[in-house]
Amino acid sequence: MSEIEKKKNFDLATKELKKWQGREEWFFNRELTDTYEQWYEGRYKRAEVWQKKVIGRLIKKDKRVKTLLEFGCGTTRFTRWWKEIGIEATGGDISPFMIGQGVHLFDGDLVLADSHFMPFKEHTFDALAFITTFEYYRDPVKVIREAARVGKYGVVFGMMNKNSTKVARRRVQEVFGKNPFYLTAKFYTPKKLIATIDEALQGRQYTIMWSTTGLPKWFPVQQWSLPYGDFFGLHVQLNDV
Repeated sequence: MSEIEKKKNFDLATKELKKWQGREEWFFNRELTDTYEQWYEGRYKRAEVWQKKVIGRLIKKDKRVKTLLEFGCGTTRFTRWWKEIGIEATGGDISPFMIGQGVHLFDGDLVLADSHFMPFKEHTFDALAFITTFEYYRDPVKVIREAARVGKYGVVFGMMNKNSTKVARRRVQEVFGKNPFYLTAKFYTPKKLIATIDEALQGRQYTIMWSTTGLPKWFPVQQWSLPYGDFFGLHVQLNDV
């Protein structure tokens, strides 16, 4: 095969990849994925600290969880963190550009795959995690069922909260051609996510706990159990295994 033919095949494959789920996704855009880590090192550093506090407190309430698969792991920003709270993590993502960075930053296992079809046997891990990625799934019910199949004891979510002024601001930015990261995102409230979980896990026995953060710096508390704030963590603990 000539170099010209190879390039044509590569360009065709890249074009098809960008249409995953039948739409353009920012995480298949190399110009955007290359800046992902910089966001957390800059203006979102404080937010990241509180997001990890919320998620960590939720998942550590289930002492059975020792291993975890984080799907939509991106550059492994959170995947690298799980070991700090005593959990051995594996990462999975659909974006080769994200995984391509992650392999240089994370010393654990990574898999390139679609969360709707997880390439793992039943109960391979103690838990599944979705951190700021679940908002992009076209069939969230199917993804939750896959997560409950692969994760023996439960699923933990870290989500941008629809009940946030920042969501409205992002939508305005999109109108003016800015902030392309959320064009295809579907934002959830804790109530909406719980309803989706209930639909996916009919017949299962489980307990749900959640907490919200991402509150203004001047606010007297930075974490609470009201559905308001930029970010919420939610843990589904499976009780029938």
